[in-house]
Amino acid sequence: MSDIDSATLWIVIVGLGVGSFALRFIFIGLVGDRAMPAWLLRHLRYTAVAILPALVAPQVIWPAATDGAFDIPRAAAAAVAFGVGLVTKNVILAIAGGAITLYGLLYLLG
Repeated sequence: MSDIDSATLWIVIVGLGVGSFALRFIFIGLVGDRAMPAWLLRHLRYTAVAILPALVAPQVIWPAATDGAFDIPRAAAAAVAFGVGLVTKNVILAIAGGAITLYGLLYLLG
């Protein structure tokens, strides 16, 4: 953190905040009261489904907890969460199954 100038850091923070607000304002403020085309609604439906794997994948492939080394409990937890989600179509059950697998294996192997 000491390598970054504080002015640069604040410029990045403010820039990201403005960009995030602008993206949300486009959908909520400008087109929030209009009907969206069916093709756009179909694509937006998959946004939430793509976010969870995008957040989890780096922690499975390059886990910071193991300095980037492959880890059996994390891979098994990801596989269980994927399987439970595929079978049940329930995000909460998939997350719970993965969490129970991860912490159960860490307890057993640790």
